[in-house]
Amino acid sequence: MEQDLRTFEEICREHGLKITPQRTAIYQELLKSNAHPSAIMIHQRIKKYYPNVSLDTVNRTLITFAEIGLVRIVEGRGDPKRFDPNPRPHHHFRCIRCGKIVDFYNEEYDALEIPAELKEKFLIISKRVNLEGICDSCRNSR
Repeated sequence: MEQDLRTFEEICREHGLKITPQRTAIYQELLKSNAHPSAIMIHQRIKKYYPNVSLDTVNRTLITFAEIGLVRIVEGRGDPKRFDPNPRPHHHFRCIRCGKIVDFYNEEYDALEIPAELKEKFLIISKRVNLEGICDSCRNSR
């Protein structure tokens, strides 16, 4: 986590962002979670330490983090934005019942070819596979 915080500080400085205690706390809470938390989840945790921080501030901060490449936004159909601090190339599985999002790594998915017609029309900067289904917990709770 210490290395992650140094990277956080470097990227913030590169983009002219002040390193405030609130921003640092938001990023630390994001790193602690492997659940791809939403701004609401982070806000609930942060307000224990910073009771005056608003949900809007947390949300705007997370979106800024995404814009400067600190995190990625993971969205499901109509769900609130969820945030992922994992910088390594990876993919996601999302449970359609409970909403859990799990990272997974797969070299074959990493190597998927982008169709020629898309390469001609667009500048592709990243690719991710998002799988949806029912997780073991939900499947076993029937």
